[in-house]
Amino acid sequence: MAETEEAVRRRTAVADYRKKLLTHKELESRVRGLRENLRATKKEYAKTEDDLKSLQSVGQIIGEVLRPLDNERLIVKASSGPRYVVGCRNKVDKEKLTAGTRVVLDMTTLTIMRALPREVDPVVYNMLHEDPGNVSYSAVGGLSDQIRELRESIELPLMNPELFLRVGIKPPKGVLLYGPPGTGKTLLARAIASNIDANFLKVVSSAIIDKYIGESARLIRRCLDMLVITNLALYLWMRLMLLVGVVLARGLVLIGKFKEHLWNCLTSWMVLTSLERFSQNLQLCASQIF
Repeated sequence: MAETEEAVRRRTAVADYRKKLLTHKELESRVRGLRENLRATKKEYAKTEDDLKSLQSVGQIIGEVLRPLDNERLIVKASSGPRYVVGCRNKVDKEKLTAGTRVVLDMTTLTIMRALPREVDPVVYNMLHEDPGNVSYSAVGGLSDQIRELRESIELPLMNPELFLRVGIKPPKGVLLYGPPGTGKTLLARAIASNIDANFLKVVSSAIIDKYIGESARLIRRCLDMLVITNLALYLWMRLMLLVGVVLARGLVLIGKFKEHLWNCLTSWMVLTSLERFSQNLQLCASQIF
């Protein structure tokens, strides 16, 4: 009889323990859920506070550094046009405030609050993200002389610039690849960009040609500005169709394809003219025009 009562008491204690254990697990699960809700609520609260501060804050002026006067003052051109001699906030790195840097100015004191990244045209930004692929020189057949000349003109100045300094000669500013379609111009540019780990800027004529005057030249300037922004070698692929100037000599009316070819011809000259502003220590640009 005593053993039976002891067994009943044990079973009752085990059942109570299991029940309390299940209750404990349920409470732990509820606590975890409440903690996650609290964390999400805190994030939402912080975001709401930031939104309120941004709505209540005073607007700021975007400007561009023209040149530094001394260690404390700089000449800045505001986006509205005027130029100011301004100071700089202590937390801003003054070494980064070089000519051409975009900055944010306080509305009242015109103090430089922070530096902004360089403005990049979205069209050019999309052109930059072109993967040249893993192309080796062995994949290009029948162009051994062209590969040798390209490596001497592009790869050697970038990988071993001290050789040119030692000899005292200037490396070429750029390389122009020309020829009919299918002769390997694009493949050569991809192979060089892949072998020296360079950026590959793909530009198609349809993205450059614009009906508004000045837009094509602006896009070309933006493309070549990326050479300075990225500080890496960029290989520019221009697919432009050149037209012999017989059309202009005969005074024919430019319609349809003739007008498109003429625009492509003018755009190619703008590219070649823009390349003249690069010095020997800047990056090379390989253009393909056919």
